[in-house]
Amino acid sequence: MTIIIIEDEVKTAKALGQLIMSIRPDVQILSYIQSVDGAVSYLTENDQPDLIFMDIQLADGLCFEIFKSVEVVSPVIFCTAFDNYAIEAFKANGIDYVLKPFSRESIAAAIKKAAELKNFFQRNKKNLPDFEYLLTRSGENAGKSSFLVFKNNKYLTVQTENIAYFFIKNETPTIMTFDKGEYPITQSLDEVHKLLSPSQFFRVNRQYLVNFSAIREAEHYFSRKLLLKLTVPTEEKLLVGKEKATAFLGWLENR
Repeated sequence: MTIIIIEDEVKTAKALGQLIMSIRPDVQILSYIQSVDGAVSYLTENDQPDLIFMDIQLADGLCFEIFKSVEVVSPVIFCTAFDNYAIEAFKANGIDYVLKPFSRESIAAAIKKAAELKNFFQRNKKNLPDFEYLLTRSGENAGKSSFLVFKNNKYLTVQTENIAYFFIKNETPTIMTFDKGEYPITQSLDEVHKLLSPSQFFRVNRQYLVNFSAIREAEHYFSRKLLLKLTVPTEEKLLVGKEKATAFLGWLENR
């Protein structure tokens, strides 16, 4: 496995490199890079590595500027002291988000995740064209544009674009709008899911179907779950289970 480390603090970069080598002695660290400009130059002029470890705040700006200048095809593990860039990181080829000060366990888990993803796609390579076709086709589905609801003895139309999420409240499927209006509906969440644009809404769990536009941030949680925070808060913690976490991150990246 080949790796580059993009980190503006030299001591931190070297320490990370030594830690990676102690975990995976077969790894080859190709380069240590300190800046956005340096990363753009390297990725433009060289073959891209199997994996990139990347800090978010670099010497000359945020690392996300790299992705605006060059196509990064390598998976990226973000190592940072800040937890408020998770959504941007997952949109930018991020497969993991490790907070500083990182530990041997967190780096080992991130490397293992990268290896497992690589093995999965290699094993299922013959199925990828069909998967890409489905992604393309799903993008063509605009989904249902509005829902008819009944509240206070009145029929009302709620535009789908104004819906932050669908959820189960007191065993009843319910719409929550961005202005915090609640409207019970007769369809089940399974039925609603089929009516919506798959690029705009994700079935987070059995209780919630969430609009991409409502997602404020995501962070790692216990047992490889993700904790979602929405612009319209939920009454309970909104968790993506570990079995759906990879698919959810892929949805964030590919929508």
